[in-house]
Amino acid sequence: MPTKSSKKAAAKPKAGARKKAAPKATRVERRAKPAARTIVKLVASKPRPPVVEKPKVEKPRVEKPAAAKPKTIEAVRPKPVEVPKVVDAKPKIEAKPKMVEFVFEKGDFVVYPTHGVGRVVDIEAKQIAGQTLDLFVISFEQDRMTLRVPVAKARTSGLRKLSSRKIMDSALVTLKGRSRVSRAMWNRRAQEYEAKINSGDPVSIAEVVRDLHRNAGQPDQSYSERQIYEAALDRLARELAAVERIDKDAATLKLQSVLKQAA
Repeated sequence: MPTKSSKKAAAKPKAGARKKAAPKATRVERRAKPAARTIVKLVASKPRPPVVEKPKVEKPRVEKPAAAKPKTIEAVRPKPVEVPKVVDAKPKIEAKPKMVEFVFEKGDFVVYPTHGVGRVVDIEAKQIAGQTLDLFVISFEQDRMTLRVPVAKARTSGLRKLSSRKIMDSALVTLKGRSRVSRAMWNRRAQEYEAKINSGDPVSIAEVVRDLHRNAGQPDQSYSERQIYEAALDRLARELAAVERIDKDAATLKLQSVLKQAA
């Protein structure tokens, strides 16, 4: 058994022997160790609370509506509805061609705007370009001219019946009025006078006769004025003669007497 003296001798270091120096801790270890200890102490000092698992609540799933597919052109177009065919028991009757209504009859006096008073001598049918056309055959005896006007275009061409006595009376009243001569150039006035004569309106023609008429104390007419005046007077006298059923010369004398009374 070892004795106490031997234990002490063993415990005491020998004189002259160098103690082994403990290894120096690095700066990192010095800083890390106390922190580690504190963490251990904190963890050890505070007991962890028991973990309570919360029951999972399942949310109801909301199904999203499926995206509508784009409609194609065939889906947009309405489908044709089949209509049942109705069969007529009665036989079909072919429509008869409409009869052409003749505005004028054979022997009537008519007025064509650019030619004056004429007479319907016949209504004839002619084949023109593969079509049958009904034509009024109008004779102008004084001009020795025959004019054919399609029946379908009689109204649009200006062909009309003789004026009534009321219209002729208003034309005679116009002759009694004052002449109205514009200050425009003669070429312009001549065009206006010719347009009035070709209109076929008795009142407008009477205005031309009134404006171009010259009395004894007034200056004479020029050659062109005289021509237009005679054309207007002749056109008005022919219609007045046809309306009152008198001679043309008698109708001309009547118009001239009205003009003298106005002067």
